[in-house]
Amino acid sequence: MSKTLLITGGAGFIGSAVIRHLIADSDHRVVNVDCLTYAGNLESLASVADDPRYTFERVDIRDAAEVGRLFRQYRPDGIMHLAAESHVDRSIDGPAEFIQTNIVGTYTLLEAARNYWSGLDADKKAGFRFHHISTDEVYGSLGDSGLFTEDTCYQPNSPYSASKASSDHLVRAWHHTYGLPVVTTNCSNNYGPYHFPEKLIPLMILNCLEAKPLPVYGDGRQIRDWLYVEDHARALVRVLLEGVPGETYNIGGHNERKNIEVVHLLCDLLEEMRPDKPAGVAHYRDLITYVADRPGHDVRYAIDASKIQRELGWVPTETFETGMRKTVRWYLDNEAWWKRVRDGSYRGERLGLGN
Repeated sequence: MSKTLLITGGAGFIGSAVIRHLIADSDHRVVNVDCLTYAGNLESLASVADDPRYTFERVDIRDAAEVGRLFRQYRPDGIMHLAAESHVDRSIDGPAEFIQTNIVGTYTLLEAARNYWSGLDADKKAGFRFHHISTDEVYGSLGDSGLFTEDTCYQPNSPYSASKASSDHLVRAWHHTYGLPVVTTNCSNNYGPYHFPEKLIPLMILNCLEAKPLPVYGDGRQIRDWLYVEDHARALVRVLLEGVPGETYNIGGHNERKNIEVVHLLCDLLEEMRPDKPAGVAHYRDLITYVADRPGHDVRYAIDASKIQRELGWVPTETFETGMRKTVRWYLDNEAWWKRVRDGSYRGERLGLGN
């Protein structure tokens, strides 16, 4: 049965992947709600922009009047809430925006959704879902062993992760206090096409292509669990449609890698796929430069994704190697996209020094 879905943050990296998946692989109607901050890019949705099942609304989720209008106008069957300030380094330099968007914005959406949901008839009410998309960073830093599960205590260590932890708690409270049917997902680090180049993988690819230093924080031994964004998009839609209200599902790629291993793999893939290096570069690995670590840098994240596999039947289809090869290929083939991004508000400068 076709549904109407509000997708907040749909012009962002993960949100645009979700929308492309929904339009290509389902009959659902999509309303993309995005205020187009620096990381929002409608060019990431060019392939679906003219589809009759797709609509774009430029709305700030902190604007209660406009958010209320969206619910009244489109009468959605569900909401997938991805809109967020998401870069740790930026949260260190300017935490206020993270508090406003991630906490106040989530509260505004929850209240609008609750008011709308409470007026639905019984069938529509039972089928409605508020899907809140969060991060594994709310759990803090792991030791050398163990995995984050859905029962792991929250211990956020950055302004970004603290703001996302706060929004997770609000979503839980609106379910337990008001009965709003919510589901929450906490994911590991995403990578793939259309990724804004402030994050590790696209930044390293583009710096290689431009013969710029590859800044590796500290000793580069911080460990992350990497998830290909299109695998994540499939998981998010599965949780929205089949997840149990009140439940949390962790989504991970089963791909733990040290940051320095990620950079080495990227350099090696580019040696193979773009051997005609910029002038003055003998080997891409020669560009690696170790820099002062990020303040409060968590050492290790790793997700136990067994619950979503066991209960909803989702598993990632990409290995880290196949996903990385696809990612490098995409950036090599889509120079026009990333050059326009680089000409805008972000040019690869170092952020997150706490200045």
